[in-house]
Amino acid sequence: MDDVTRPDTRYARGLKNLAAIDGAAGQRVIDALADIAPDFSRMVIEFPFGDVYDRPGLDLRSREIATIAALAALGHARPQLEVHLHAALNVGVSREEIVEILMQMAVYAGFPAALNALFAAKQVFSERDAEAARAGA
Repeated sequence: MDDVTRPDTRYARGLKNLAAIDGAAGQRVIDALADIAPDFSRMVIEFPFGDVYDRPGLDLRSREIATIAALAALGHARPQLEVHLHAALNVGVSREEIVEILMQMAVYAGFPAALNALFAAKQVFSERDAEAARAGA
């Protein structure tokens, strides 16, 4: 059994967490890196998802709240923010909570960052509504 397939490795833990948190959106990011930076793809799986997300002390919901707040405050990470908005919804953060978190960022990151984040959330909510409509049709 190699380092990738052993269930106790950083990589295996990272893949498990990536699937649970980000689902298909996270895998698309990893796949998009395959032809340009496969080593970076592995680093993304191992460090944030295999090490940090796997630590005790915060549940996944709390980690995603912190993540969307940080990405919103940066103001220039919309693709990553959208992935983590989906992730926050996947782990039980409500749309109303997301809106409140992003509005809170106006106080600490400024109105432009909060506006950008709210428009990203609007896009993610719309995508999820469209997916739900397709699934129900």
